[in-house]
Amino acid sequence: MRLLLGGQIRTLVLTHDDRLLRFGTELIYILCRWVKTSVVVLDDSAKEPFETELVKDVITLMTVFSARLYGKRSWKNRKSVELPLKCNRILSA
Repeated sequence: MRLLLGGQIRTLVLTHDDRLLRFGTELIYILCRWVKTSVVVLDDSAKEPFETELVKDVITLMTVFSARLYGKRSWKNRKSVELPLKCNRILSA
């Protein structure tokens, strides 16, 4: 990002349009136009309608945040199991 905003990148080459970011690629395209960087997408055949891209973006967001939520819950459950085990070891020693 620093190189892009510094004007050190003249051409940004992508294999697929969705390889740059999970969502919000338009923001990068706007920044590229602003700093006069051209964007070349090698495989542009899979261009989908806006609605389809929006649905995929929402699903991606839900997946990321649910994974975080379940990860926190898993960590909390692991901690609640470890404490009684430690207490049992101390009491049985």
